[in-house]
Amino acid sequence: MKVHILDDWFDTLRTLPCFQKLAEHDVTVWTDHEPDPVRLADRVQEAEGLVLFRERTKVDADLLSRLPNLKLISQRSVYPHVDVDACTQNGVLLCSNMHSGTPSYAAAEHTLALILASYRQIPQQVASVRSGQWQAGVGRTLRGRTLGLYGYGRIANAVAGYARAIGMQVQWWSSQEGRARALADGETVAPSREAFFASSDIVSVHVRLKPTTRGIITGADLAAMQPRAVFVNTSRSGLVVKGALEAEVARSRIFAAVDVFDQEPLTDRANPLLAHPNVLPTPHIGYVTEDEFDLQFSDIFDQINAFADGSPINMINPDIRKHTH
Repeated sequence: MKVHILDDWFDTLRTLPCFQKLAEHDVTVWTDHEPDPVRLADRVQEAEGLVLFRERTKVDADLLSRLPNLKLISQRSVYPHVDVDACTQNGVLLCSNMHSGTPSYAAAEHTLALILASYRQIPQQVASVRSGQWQAGVGRTLRGRTLGLYGYGRIANAVAGYARAIGMQVQWWSSQEGRARALADGETVAPSREAFFASSDIVSVHVRLKPTTRGIITGADLAAMQPRAVFVNTSRSGLVVKGALEAEVARSRIFAAVDVFDQEPLTDRANPLLAHPNVLPTPHIGYVTEDEFDLQFSDIFDQINAFADGSPINMINPDIRKHTH
């Protein structure tokens, strides 16, 4: 198959062991991002298979209509950036492994790193000493603080283990089903949503973005957080009502550590999530490690090989067979 890989910004995938799984295919790797659907379609006009790098490129009906040779889109995890109905109408199969066996430990580790860096003011202290100064202020200790984890899933549970290892208290909030599972596991669930946000020193959200979870964190939730509390988001920016975090940060009442943004790459230096001193921003690197890429793209490349062998796996729109190009 002619396979095109989009948005591999640092040309990393070629260096990973899993890349050998594509040895029988004609592979083109694009190392920059092309947002214009017309120019992007010109680039990948010959592609029979398209590999997506998470949500870096939106695949909509306009783009799909310009790709008559495309038969397969292979990616991993959720797909809010892909128009599944348009894929089906255009005869394109979407394959995405939604049930990986392990959590993203890279994302969990990055969550802990953001919490530590925020509490100990690590970016400010580094900038101070590099500028010829010395200490820039006084940080805070995490031991004994309460970490509120929103979403009872595998990544959040990994974060909980790290937090407990450094002496933090952990409490939970989630969907009704998630809270029930947490209670069944003997975990501490806050008595109410309001109490969860008001009593947590740090709130970290770990929820998949889908239509039912978009905007699940509201301005009222953030306003309920105690002064100097830290809001952490290494999941998806769409989980927070648009503009709510920026508005709360602008009040200089809470802190935030965010790895995800409504617009990525975010280059508007005036945006409060980049400009405000109470925010620690990182450029969506929670899952960006060599180890995590090798794990994730091994699944993605397996999907390509399965399709090429005539036995596709992890099909999101199996009804494609009822449609023709």
